[in-house]
Amino acid sequence: MTVTITKRLALIVLLVGPPAAPGTAAALTAGELGVVINATDPASVEVGEYYARRRGIPPGNVVRIALPPGRDEIGRDELEAARREVEVRLPASVQALALAWTMPFRVECLSITTAFAFGFDPAFCAEGCRPTRPSPYFDSPSPAPYRDLHIRPAMLLAGSSVAEAKAMIARGVAADSTFPPGTAYLLSTSDRARNTRARGYPAAEQAAAGRIRVERRQADHLLDRDDVLFYFTGQATVAGLETLRFRPGAIADHLTSAGGVLSGREQMTVLRWLEAGATASYGTVMEPCNFSMKFPSPTVVIGRYVRGETLIEAYWKSVAWPGQGLFVGEPLAAPFRRP
Repeated sequence: MTVTITKRLALIVLLVGPPAAPGTAAALTAGELGVVINATDPASVEVGEYYARRRGIPPGNVVRIALPPGRDEIGRDELEAARREVEVRLPASVQALALAWTMPFRVECLSITTAFAFGFDPAFCAEGCRPTRPSPYFDSPSPAPYRDLHIRPAMLLAGSSVAEAKAMIARGVAADSTFPPGTAYLLSTSDRARNTRARGYPAAEQAAAGRIRVERRQADHLLDRDDVLFYFTGQATVAGLETLRFRPGAIADHLTSAGGVLSGREQMTVLRWLEAGATASYGTVMEPCNFSMKFPSPTVVIGRYVRGETLIEAYWKSVAWPGQGLFVGEPLAAPFRRP
């Protein structure tokens, strides 16, 4: 990851604050979520059908498309053909998407979750250390992004295996309305290139005040904790995950260049967070440099999640420039939604 110092980085604190307003948020329901299955991939079919059953997704909200299985990347023509089919077949009431596969995860220069949300828009790409088009959904008050903004935020139901994907889904379902005790761990690491979010940690602590415990640490790794609800850090690889226990519905990610490259080996991928017990994670599929705006803002995601928004809403709203970023997890998890 290249260290980039620009005037735009000075806007990070402005973009991620102030904390979300207090109160209880409206949240998406199963009837407002579409499930997209890759019919050419048996694992996608199994995971997608399992998810639809567990979440009670209406049959009319489940769409089967055909994408090349097993490939990291597809082209824009393949994406747009699949996206048109989804648009035609889903009812207008569907506000967001669960993409039931692990591969592909990229559409040329975009993550596949961004490409399904916005279509293939080169303004969301970046060559080198450059900003990208901002998301109109960033920290938005909208409870219905398709109705209000004509976008459907998307999240991968991914896993290193079918069993891992199903376990992640089960954790999301189990989290609903549990109001779990737990801690948000915000780590400032010695990796200066990947530690750019740390300047926003005081605002994140304020956003969580009175709702969950926040622990800010000057450390490279977190060890031996059994109450992890949020874990945000900046490292290429995060050690000690096997010593942690994550609460159902937990969100965790690491700011690095290639966390969203799900076939990657040089850096830890977001799948490792899911294997460790998190319910969602985020990583970039192309070199983002160290722009904090290309990664989740702890202030926004914590503030919105603990006020009752679903995981897909809180996480998507926390990224100002999501073009290169991949969202992975169980979209409807809502630990703080009142039943």
